[in-house]
Amino acid sequence: MHFDLFDLRLFVFVAEESNIRRGAERACISLAAASTRIKQLEENIGAKLLYRKAHGVELTPAGTAMLHEARRVLQQVDHLKCELKDYANGQKGHVRILANTTSITSALPAALASFLARQPDVSIDLHERLSQEIVIDINEARADIGIVAGNVDTDRLAVRDFASDELVVVVPVGHRLAAAASTSFLDTLEEAQISLQEGSALAGFLPPLARAIGRNLEFRIQVGSFEAICLLVEAGVGIGIIPRSSALRHARTMQVRIVGLTDAWATRQMKIVSRADVELPKLVTELIDHLEGFGQRQAGHAVAAPVEESGELAESPAGGLTA
Repeated sequence: MHFDLFDLRLFVFVAEESNIRRGAERACISLAAASTRIKQLEENIGAKLLYRKAHGVELTPAGTAMLHEARRVLQQVDHLKCELKDYANGQKGHVRILANTTSITSALPAALASFLARQPDVSIDLHERLSQEIVIDINEARADIGIVAGNVDTDRLAVRDFASDELVVVVPVGHRLAAAASTSFLDTLEEAQISLQEGSALAGFLPPLARAIGRNLEFRIQVGSFEAICLLVEAGVGIGIIPRSSALRHARTMQVRIVGLTDAWATRQMKIVSRADVELPKLVTELIDHLEGFGQRQAGHAVAAPVEESGELAESPAGGLTA
């Protein structure tokens, strides 16, 4: 069978009017076009739907059944349009986001929380990935939005600024690096290191950097959170490289010290990426705008945050960092 919703709606109009001409007028097509469509509809179905009479038409038994089913289908379509209207307007929907470790453990949760708080019918699927993997997945339409950092190829993508953070070294009190303001990644490779579990973006990020400078990085232990890393550092098990925002949070309650990294890649300027070759759904566009605005506000708070006289890091009320 080959017919469309317009054919069904035309048939309903003709049946309600008992007249092809008046049905055609309601459908805003000519009498000849309406007659042709009704005839093709009967041929496609394989049954006569109308009795043609001098002053109009009457439904055949097949036509009566067709009218009932056509009305049901059209009602379902109208209901579907109403349901999807909220999705088209960005009031309902689902967004899939891929993000690197730094963003997931710093600004992204707060940014998403403030967006979801005013969008009760929106859900978000958030997954952690390496930045290089995120770019590939966005290009292949496996996700709507990506949060990346570092030197990745985003030429085929739309790119917006999000927020910034940096990777730092967390060491125990009394460690040889504890009094240093900064150190190099190469220097940290002399120490036993603690990292997140295998499969996490950060655990996959560091070993290739070590190999690039001719060294091998094997973690002494891998755990499930930055808090666990800091607890093990405090106990003297090793040192850890984690985002500054997480280090600052845990350093307030643990006996650990934060040491900066001199390597350029340690500064994490996070970017929002999305496909540039398609028109994005309104909900996705609104979320991208929100994330960019959140990052700008966070940066403004960071600039305005007070600096401790001792040189220790202070955290702004909005979660931004300053030194």
